[in-house]
Amino acid sequence: MLLTLLQFFATKFLFLALHLESGCFPRPLTAREEAAAFSALYAGDAAAREKLIRHNLRLVAHIVKKYYALPGDQEDLVSIGTIGLIKAVNTFCPDKNIKLATYASRCIENEILMFLRKSNQYKNEISID
Repeated sequence: MLLTLLQFFATKFLFLALHLESGCFPRPLTAREEAAAFSALYAGDAAAREKLIRHNLRLVAHIVKKYYALPGDQEDLVSIGTIGLIKAVNTFCPDKNIKLATYASRCIENEILMFLRKSNQYKNEISID
């Protein structure tokens, strides 16, 4: 239930972000902008969290396109990958001298792999309805 709810919000967030940016993904943040956004996030600014997520959506699309290129599944995988990106932003620690994109790419891939493993169990089931 929680995963379904997260998928719904991630899909709506992705649509809103793409719509606001006139049909293309926003550019990634520079190192200074990213550091400023994380300091604002740790100060309690929710807009900084959304900014970090929005500016890293291109990474989600890249990972989905690069590794999981089946045309019918891309929208679902982008939604799942966005959930991984949200988890990455929530758990990222900038003190460890690693880039957010490096950390987030692993989180995105793990989230997609978990979804594929879970959906693989049901691929041979057929509904009689």
